[in-house]
Amino acid sequence: MSSEPCARAFDLSGARALFTGVAEGNLALHVGDDPNRVRARREVLERELGVPLVFVEQVHSADVAIVRSERDVRDMRERAHVADALVTDRSDVALAIMVADCVPVLLADEQRGVIAAAHAGRRGLLGGVLGASVEAMVGLGARPANIRALIGPSVCGRCYEVPEPMFRESVETQPALASRTSWNTPALDLPAGAVAALRDAGLAAEGIEVLERCTLESEELFSYRRDPRTGRFAGVITRSPRAV
Repeated sequence: MSSEPCARAFDLSGARALFTGVAEGNLALHVGDDPNRVRARREVLERELGVPLVFVEQVHSADVAIVRSERDVRDMRERAHVADALVTDRSDVALAIMVADCVPVLLADEQRGVIAAAHAGRRGLLGGVLGASVEAMVGLGARPANIRALIGPSVCGRCYEVPEPMFRESVETQPALASRTSWNTPALDLPAGAVAALRDAGLAAEGIEVLERCTLESEELFSYRRDPRTGRFAGVITRSPRAV
């Protein structure tokens, strides 16, 4: 098992990006954890970021929530908003996506000041959530060629075993997903699928970075495949200049 630290911050094209881990605790309200403790953990992260933190209710869709105004920020913090990606050009908010094997993808166009956070599991990737996220960023003035992407920790292609029918159905839509487990059974490589989807959306290959860290192999990251009762860690991005 890996022993690398999990809560790491990255400079992503002028934005600040980070991924939490088990050490920071579960950040999801839907996994049976004490809601007050979850909110307290979110508040700790928010204080470190120095700006309000926005989550969405994720359902493995390709829906994107655009944060345009202070009212949007307030509404999304007060009530659940169903989506699997968040996009904004505001500098006074942080966007958060929760995962526990799916791929967290953080995006930024420094020139246009547009950022995004997307939740990309198998269903989301095949449904086009990353293309929809880039399209929403373009709607706020971003240019695909200027967007940089950081693909965070997820279950890797050596571990994500799937039934043969699911494998065939998935790779027919996105061939880059094709993989084999380390024990030589059908598998899907979600990070490779995410890279392919971003390239299809117009991002340059050199603008895409993959953090090659497997959630199933690391006990310092939550993994639903390892434990269905697990919590969720977060990928977070903000334009705020305050250090995290």
